[in-house]
Amino acid sequence: MALKVGIVGMRGIGNNHADCHAKDELSDFVAVCDVVRERADETAERHGVKAYYSLKDMLAHEDLDVVDVTTGGNENGSWHYEPAMEALDAGKHVLVEKPLSNDVREAREMVATAAEKGVYLGCNLNHYFTEPAEIAKKYQDDGQLGELVYCLHKMGFAGGERTYGGLSKAPNVDGFPYFHVKAFLSHPLSVMRYFCGDVTHVQAFIDRPAFRKTAGDVMLSINSIHLKFENGCIGYLLSQRGDATFGLGGWWSIEVAGTRGTFVIENCVEKCTFFPAPGTEGAAQPEKLAMGSSPLPVVHESGVSDFGATFPRRIHAFLEDVTNGVALEKLRASGRDALAALEYTWAAMESYEQGGILVRPHPLPLLKGDPRRQ
Repeated sequence: MALKVGIVGMRGIGNNHADCHAKDELSDFVAVCDVVRERADETAERHGVKAYYSLKDMLAHEDLDVVDVTTGGNENGSWHYEPAMEALDAGKHVLVEKPLSNDVREAREMVATAAEKGVYLGCNLNHYFTEPAEIAKKYQDDGQLGELVYCLHKMGFAGGERTYGGLSKAPNVDGFPYFHVKAFLSHPLSVMRYFCGDVTHVQAFIDRPAFRKTAGDVMLSINSIHLKFENGCIGYLLSQRGDATFGLGGWWSIEVAGTRGTFVIENCVEKCTFFPAPGTEGAAQPEKLAMGSSPLPVVHESGVSDFGATFPRRIHAFLEDVTNGVALEKLRASGRDALAALEYTWAAMESYEQGGILVRPHPLPLLKGDPRRQ
């Protein structure tokens, strides 16, 4: 039976989620909610669902299984906590847009409340719900990477000084130096953790270019972050917000290398390339490679170029996990996963503020397991 779903927050992202739920066989999309009546009414009319103007009313009148929280706020996350907590307290499963919150203390409380209530809390960490990521994960699970050595991730928007539109007056952006850091880094940090595991050490160097400084723009838009993973792998994340244009790999690329092979994903949804290490099955023997040469790669083209394709895939995965009743700790892109990305984000901010010192992230809540499955 399809899950009864209500959505809170009907701006662009909320309507994107609404379109996904309307087309998903696992979703019985029945209601929307927004404090701006016109937004709720417009989406409700388009999808033939009920409009509400407070979450309290929606919870009182609809027997919902899932509340999808797509509100925004300062740094794209300050309006996530209240509706998510209200839904969790009502015993509903909750999916929240990223970042889980713009305040890591709130995020910790959200994760703790979901665990206490025994309900699912997911986050829209959609960047690894792609065909290239599935292919890359299979290489890893099949042992074709071997022991992980390093992870390089670049993510940002193409731009430069001539495309800079000046100081943003958007209330969620203006005056928030960490807007890009908090609103954006949940994606790359979650992807790196997805492939490489938990992070034990963080070091960050963060700045903004001269054209932003001249305009009085306080956004810290260039982020250089060094990571050490629990398994010994080292990582590097480079993110920027339209201050330059990335070369190889496009706007989104990740390279994960191990002792047996390396994969590279380009432009998130488009391409996965696997480079077998010399001497492994299917690769050239070391004696047949000239100095500096590499074995021939295996290239997988997805045929997809629309990043928007990640939304229905990720939302369907959440609905699928809830429908199947997976163990709470097995939920894909869970609130705990989103909290991990925020803990690393906060560690990066602390490192930057302390001149680039090495910081150990706040520990994640332990995975206690589901007593119903023991």
